[in-house]
Amino acid sequence: MAATPAVRILEQAKVPHSLHPYDPEHPSDMGHGEAAVAALGADPRQVFKTLLTRVDGALTVAVVPVSGTLDLKALASAAGGRKAVMADPTDAERATGYVVGGISPLGQKRALPTVVDDSALGFATVMVSAGRRGLQLELPPAELVRLTRARSASIGR
Repeated sequence: MAATPAVRILEQAKVPHSLHPYDPEHPSDMGHGEAAVAALGADPRQVFKTLLTRVDGALTVAVVPVSGTLDLKALASAAGGRKAVMADPTDAERATGYVVGGISPLGQKRALPTVVDDSALGFATVMVSAGRRGLQLELPPAELVRLTRARSASIGR
């Protein structure tokens, strides 16, 4: 399996991590994050989804647990803005270089402002997309924050 940009970043930074492949096919009423949780038997509070938003018009990455939803108002505040909305999926794919359902917060084409929900810091490791559907990567949350130059804030509910 070829390394994704996200995996290459971790390897170059010598960050301990593990990869978790799974079958990405799932029922249409189940989101990509929920499918990863179900396939891997993982704790949904420890598996994080990467969402692309626009805060005052600027693309911004939000990383929140699969078990919850993104609080757009809290994200806007954490990012220093007034209003946040979900980004168009085409814009998300173009900016990150990844496909929806496989967007990783790591190794994106453009470095975007990133906010990671602070619940991540309560775990020894968390999982995020490795940059393709059907592949999660597990790493220490402090490394996720460091490598994405993220802020951590309470942005999930």
